[in-house]
Amino acid sequence: MELFPVYLLVLLVMMNRYVLGPLLKRFLGHRVDGTDDHYKPTVCVVIPLFNEGEGIYRAVKSLLAQDYDADKLSICVVDDCSTDDSHAWALRAAEGHTNVKVMRNPYNMGKRKGIARAVREAEAEIIVSVDSDVVAHESAVRELVRRFISPRIAAVGGRTFVANRNENWLTRMIEIKFYFAQEWLKDLERGFRSVLCLSGCLTAYRRHVLLELEPILEARNIAGIPIKYGEDRFLTRQIVKAGYETVYTTSAWCQTAAPTTLSGYFSQQLRWRRSNLVDMICGLSHAWRLHPVVCIHYVSQLVLLLSYPLTILHNLINGQFWGVLFLHMLIMGLMGVIYRIDKRDLPPEMRVPMLSFLPMGFMMPITYALLTPLALFTLDSGSWETRGKPAPVPAAPPTPAPELPSNTAQTGLQHLPTQVVGGG
Repeated sequence: MELFPVYLLVLLVMMNRYVLGPLLKRFLGHRVDGTDDHYKPTVCVVIPLFNEGEGIYRAVKSLLAQDYDADKLSICVVDDCSTDDSHAWALRAAEGHTNVKVMRNPYNMGKRKGIARAVREAEAEIIVSVDSDVVAHESAVRELVRRFISPRIAAVGGRTFVANRNENWLTRMIEIKFYFAQEWLKDLERGFRSVLCLSGCLTAYRRHVLLELEPILEARNIAGIPIKYGEDRFLTRQIVKAGYETVYTTSAWCQTAAPTTLSGYFSQQLRWRRSNLVDMICGLSHAWRLHPVVCIHYVSQLVLLLSYPLTILHNLINGQFWGVLFLHMLIMGLMGVIYRIDKRDLPPEMRVPMLSFLPMGFMMPITYALLTPLALFTLDSGSWETRGKPAPVPAAPPTPAPELPSNTAQTGLQHLPTQVVGGG
């Protein structure tokens, strides 16, 4: 009986995410995803780089293939002192393209400061931030830009698909998790133009807003230790706090590789959990400025995030864990069915079996019970997390650009069906 408030929280969050949000999207219709095809500003795509290897070559090439006016599009790669051959691959991708610039930071300063450096040197009106392991669809930049239908819109985020979705059980599970996270969970926030987390994988910003917020972004730290995780969530929250609007579209999209091992997945989830905790707790100071519906949703998510591990612990102590686990499996099975129905028109290679989401029923209580407390005690982590340990700038110049192997991986984006673009 003492857990009744927690179950009410679960019900509230589930209703907001899977009922109220989708209903609001249907009610508002095209107003949720309005476009302006007359707005064609100059755009600079900024790619922060650290130990990505050959992946940066594919990322740059996908951006060079954008169907946006070539004379209005530039690309800036910011290498944060990679210790592998990433810098050489970036130079290779830039060869013969005057609109591609490769910069190298004087020391390992983190993703945020690297992007800020590129933003200061850019002259474009719109800055598009893209992760170094991303392959963007050829329409991604255009679809982002055409969503700036109002001067109050400061940022537009895009959709991310799992490139290696069929590699193993873990990547198949993550594909469905991404589907719900990006095509369902953001609907409520989209309805009020207050999307609180726009992914660093693919997001466009007004440059003047980034410059306006730069002092706040530069001062980010915990207990005096600068932190380098969760930059995208922190930036989005600061934009909303400053009174601007943030929107999200599934029509602009890219692909990125998901973790293929449990260690990689847990490392990613730990980093994201830290980001969620830090920014959601700090955001309480101004959550009241949000629309009341968004504010209630925001606070309920935070309370559930903090209380859920205690619920799992309580069930373990009282011998009720297996019953809770069974309930989780039932819910994940139902979500798998919803995914399969919604994606039924996609070719087999573009979807995964609906039972692929069942492992999430087991992974969810484990990650919440273990990673949430660990994240709380390691909030002052200052590493890139998924890119290895930073190292000092090498004294020797970077190695020459390697020759491309004859079987260099293609983006594969040309094979993606048009149904995906409007999937949200």
